[in-house]
Amino acid sequence: MTESKQPMTGWAFVNAVLTGTALAVIVALIPNAVLSEIFKYLIGNGWTALEPLATAARVFQYGLPLMAGVLIALQFQMNPMQAVTVGGAAFLGSGAWRVVPVDGVATTQLVGVGDMLNTMLTAAVAVLFIRVLRDRLGSLTLILLPILVGLGAGFVGVLTLPYVSAVTQAAGQLVNGFTELAPLPMSILIGMSFALFIVSPLSTVALSLAIGLDGVAAGASAMGVAATTAVLVVSSWKVNRPGVTLAIALGSMKMMMPNFFRRPIMAVAFLANAVVSAIPVALLNVTGTPASGGFGLVGLIGPIASLPSLGLPMMLVVWIVVPFASAYALHWLFTKVLKLYSPEIFKFEVTR
Repeated sequence: MTESKQPMTGWAFVNAVLTGTALAVIVALIPNAVLSEIFKYLIGNGWTALEPLATAARVFQYGLPLMAGVLIALQFQMNPMQAVTVGGAAFLGSGAWRVVPVDGVATTQLVGVGDMLNTMLTAAVAVLFIRVLRDRLGSLTLILLPILVGLGAGFVGVLTLPYVSAVTQAAGQLVNGFTELAPLPMSILIGMSFALFIVSPLSTVALSLAIGLDGVAAGASAMGVAATTAVLVVSSWKVNRPGVTLAIALGSMKMMMPNFFRRPIMAVAFLANAVVSAIPVALLNVTGTPASGGFGLVGLIGPIASLPSLGLPMMLVVWIVVPFASAYALHWLFTKVLKLYSPEIFKFEVTR
């Protein structure tokens, strides 16, 4: 399998990069995101034998930049050698590593998952290099591809890293800072934004991680995703087969993108439910992390991230009762009272 030689629009290229990154984020971060609080509780109560497994879950997520590069390359139908070369370049440009002195010797250490925006940028540069080179390297591909693309594009990422990191950190600090100063309006705005992002080609997970949403801002973004999930589940229940509704509940909200683009009126329900659901986020200081921000209810990542500050009973109220009760009330209001739209607009239609 070789890379696609078909012309590609700018948006399709960007979407392929975002899709590959989103898949990598899910694979790399879910184990630690789901299990970290469970491990913390069990280890704190004497199950110390689980410490190596907890450490393994944390270390596993450090492979995110490499996974992102490989999965981005696969979005462009690249062969295995090209894919791992893009992965290597993405890791090099991610900033997930640092050279530090240890006993007077320069030592390379892993320091986290790096800057996701620069990871995506580096992977995109590597993909462009490969698409430009195509088959021009001939029999020297095995030698020159890792040098020209892996090291070359990776070094471009190393050069851009300080500037991209400065931008992403500034954006994250700005959003997080505004959220601290005005938690209610900012929580609502962030929730509304992510409520729409989840039914668009944009990756909510990649966006949250790239911007560095944290604290209440991350909680609001996750709640926005949860709000749209609740609307889709409630609205889908009577017009779709159970399998469709179950798929949405388990995290396949993007399968409803065709419905959303054909009938954008359903955005009214998404936005209204995001407003209602974001209120307790601000009032109860529902927090999250950059890694949990775009997940919502998927894998219970959003709720688990807020568990330490909320406790189990309040977590269930905030993440389940409020968004789903609000979604049901809004569905009745918009379909029965205001007759703004028909429930049939949520009927899943397979596109060909």
